[in-house]
Amino acid sequence: MYWDLVVFIVLIVVVLMFFRNFSSFVYFVAIFDILLRILTFLKNNLGLPDVAALIDKYIPESVLAMIGKYTSGIANTILQWIFVLIMIIFEAYLIKYFVKKRKF
Repeated sequence: MYWDLVVFIVLIVVVLMFFRNFSSFVYFVAIFDILLRILTFLKNNLGLPDVAALIDKYIPESVLAMIGKYTSGIANTILQWIFVLIMIIFEAYLIKYFVKKRKF
């Protein structure tokens, strides 16, 4: 079923409705992807088969895994590049923040 995609899209809409700027969208996508990757790491390294099965069944590995699961062909390639551009923008925001705070 498409519940993971539906949840992701609903959360994006909620973020855009409340914050209404592009940087909030970029931060949300990055935070969501990092959360999915942490859960995947826990699934692979905890050694608890029930937890691993639960995470494996209901939670995708990353945003790129969701893109690959629900699209194919040129749409997949375009969405993957859009995701990479969002992550590059996220990195730029982080670098800008650290330079501004003089911790870089």
